[in-house]
Amino acid sequence: MNQILVCDDEKDIVNALKIYLQSEGYEVLCAYNGSEAVEIVKNQSVQLAILDVMMPVCDGISALSQIREISNIPVILLTAKGEDTDKVLGLNVGADDYITKPFNPVELLARVRSQLRRFLKLGAAEAADGVLKVGTILLDDRAKTVTVDGNEVSLTPTEFEILKLLMQSPGQVFSLSKIYENVWNEAVIGNERTVAVHIRHLREKIEFDPSAPQYLKVVWAQGYKIEKAGM
Repeated sequence: MNQILVCDDEKDIVNALKIYLQSEGYEVLCAYNGSEAVEIVKNQSVQLAILDVMMPVCDGISALSQIREISNIPVILLTAKGEDTDKVLGLNVGADDYITKPFNPVELLARVRSQLRRFLKLGAAEAADGVLKVGTILLDDRAKTVTVDGNEVSLTPTEFEILKLLMQSPGQVFSLSKIYENVWNEAVIGNERTVAVHIRHLREKIEFDPSAPQYLKVVWAQGYKIEKAGM
């Protein structure tokens, strides 16, 4: 049974999320501040975390930063309506997705299923589609690893899927909406900024100089591509 960590300083929200998630068959671990959440990730087998941003003792962004030092589990942030700064900051730190309060339980559960499906696929032992290579970037879809210049880089499940999508069609330009639809498996509906932040984070991991990328390039007003010339 998949274990999901729910962390919010409002106990009513934690209890509501627990009910929704348990009804889908998930086991729920509860925390009420960021420090408790980090300790649970350290000591328990957690497959996904849902973190509120605004919390006492240790906020969600700080907790996410600490979790990313020890784990690549999917993290969904709960943000207040209109707090775009929190969303962008969270994505920069390593969040996989976010949902705005007050949230629709159906939407939240759909996002949980989507992130878990991606994460569990990355951890599966079954062979997938083999190895992709562009320049010195090597993506092994069987081992679920990425190396650059022979050095393994640690990607979140979302970053891995974006990179794989682009590497499967080197030279092809993908719009932000097309990337979102392929990786998140749902209509974009205004979430283009989410993709852009993940792309920036991905560049920081695979490019020698992210400000002058050799591989992951933007095509202005069109989208992103993996440069063929790097092959």
